[in-house]
Amino acid sequence: MAKIGWGRILAGVAAVAAGGAAYVYFRQRAARAPIYQTLLADGGFEIRRYPALLAIETIQHGSRDRALGAGFALLSAYMYGEARDGEEIPMTLPFLAEPLTAGSGTRDWRIRFLIPEGHSAGSLPPPGEGIAIVEIPAQEMAAVKIAGQPSDRSFATNTKSLSGWLQSRERRGAGGGQQAYYNSPLMPGPLRPNEVLIPLE
Repeated sequence: MAKIGWGRILAGVAAVAAGGAAYVYFRQRAARAPIYQTLLADGGFEIRRYPALLAIETIQHGSRDRALGAGFALLSAYMYGEARDGEEIPMTLPFLAEPLTAGSGTRDWRIRFLIPEGHSAGSLPPPGEGIAIVEIPAQEMAAVKIAGQPSDRSFATNTKSLSGWLQSRERRGAGGGQQAYYNSPLMPGPLRPNEVLIPLE
């Protein structure tokens, strides 16, 4: 029986992972983002007005990386038609993550994928276990960009900075900071644009 070297096995695994990342990357290049109106731009901070949006969401437990990976896998399988009957639904960016419990490390997260225009809650295929269809009302959001691969610390720092800027503008947030990702967790860190979003009262 021929021996198979670990180096060859690891090289094969790496090739499959790279191929999967490239596949997702080219899908995301065609993805669209919701059209919003910029109400105020001040350095790296913005206030935007978003229209009403449709989304699918899942609640995941664990670290940020674990929740993002599990949530992205579950929701993308629905969007791409891999876990249901019917046609693929085009991806809309960003996908959103919001911590539902305080602290750092292990906690509950709400992970959301936005649905493109032209769909309604009634026209979407029924979601599988662990996925819900939700309607997000029109709202104003404060935003700040984070370049590169973010960490829990960078998200916390930028959320605090955005909250402080809002106070200087005499605006109040209507919830905690949401993390907006414009690429999947498979993408290399330097290629990922990210944002912190805070809904406003």
